[in-house]
Amino acid sequence: SPDQDSLTLLQRRIHRTHKHCVGDDGDRNVGVGVAQGQKLAFRARAGSELRHLTLNPDSSKLADVIGEQARDRAHRGGCFRAGLKCHGVSVWALGAQGVECTYDGPMPDAKKVLLAAPRGYCAGVDRAVVTVEKALDLYGPPVYVRKQIVHNKYVVHKLEERGAIFVDEVEEVPEGATVVFSAHGVAPSVHEESAERNLKTIDATCPLVTKVHAEARRFASEGYDILLIGHEGHEEVEGTMGEAPEVITLVQDPASALDVEISNPDRVIWLSQTTLSVDETMQTVDALKERFPNLIAPPSDDICYATQNRQGAVKEIAAKCDVLIVVGSGNSSNSVRLVEVALDAGAGASYRVDSADELDEAWFENANIVGLTSGASVPEILVDEVLQWLCDRDFCDVETVTTAQETLIFALPPELRRDIKAANAAK
Repeated sequence: SPDQDSLTLLQRRIHRTHKHCVGDDGDRNVGVGVAQGQKLAFRARAGSELRHLTLNPDSSKLADVIGEQARDRAHRGGCFRAGLKCHGVSVWALGAQGVECTYDGPMPDAKKVLLAAPRGYCAGVDRAVVTVEKALDLYGPPVYVRKQIVHNKYVVHKLEERGAIFVDEVEEVPEGATVVFSAHGVAPSVHEESAERNLKTIDATCPLVTKVHAEARRFASEGYDILLIGHEGHEEVEGTMGEAPEVITLVQDPASALDVEISNPDRVIWLSQTTLSVDETMQTVDALKERFPNLIAPPSDDICYATQNRQGAVKEIAAKCDVLIVVGSGNSSNSVRLVEVALDAGAGASYRVDSADELDEAWFENANIVGLTSGASVPEILVDEVLQWLCDRDFCDVETVTTAQETLIFALPPELRRDIKAANAAK
């Protein structure tokens, strides 16, 4: 048997892929660690056959468990076959008549995680979170934030610990205080109310959302009816509609497209919330075009690059996954959409969790391949905790599947950069 140090090393490096073999006669000195793809070879005692040997199908530990559990030759043979099916190792032994018996099967049931990339923080989320952190450093707590800076419970909690105070409306902010607007954007009326209350405002709206606001203003000024595809009640939708409420009509899905009424069917454009499912959005657009053939598209894609990239990565791995886990909060539109995309793309099942604490053992009882991704407002620490939870349950083999590279970085809001520069100059 390997010495204890070797056992520890093998368990740490090989995890589920090592196996234990014991002889039929109770001799325990043939235990060896076997990595996936390696061949285990030893000479059995006279009279032994391959079916007299056994692998442990229930444990990845290098310990003599089966040798004590096996009741008879038939039971040992069943355990051996189960072990081969579970672990899929390449094993051979020299039988009683000097005939080489070989199992060289595939790894059909090897446990594995397919880790989607890109995942997690996008440039707009990173900018917004850093904005609040820098504001706390510069002005000191409290710094008020209208709505959740990004839709993630963990991020909000960590910022609260540092002194951020989250409010629903600016009327809750003391006059003259500092308030940060969330990444999802605000309507012009919020800026006006903030000015009336003499608030120091820092606008952390994602630049890609700001682009949609600019499109809404432009096409409203040019006399277009605007059909905004999005979800009612989402802060981003409320902010965009506030730019021109008299000409913007919300369309939530293909079914609601049937009931849309506009003043000028010959002069109409569609815009969209940035965090939607690409496929569902285009289904809604197709339904709108059937009613309004002159409907035109925005000059550039409204669904943000990060949303599309994360959905593309999920589509790449979904059909291979028995279960696909999305890390993200329930109010995160793009995280919820990832579950829908996973199911549509062929995942056996898909679940959204805020953290590893919400994972359910029952989801993985019959799973061999688990997919893992995270929404655009999710810090990587939460993904790491899920990976550890999975590894504790023998899903330690992790393959990263990358479908796009992301290098985009957004500068901090100009008002914050200006104050940081002045503070540094005063030192």
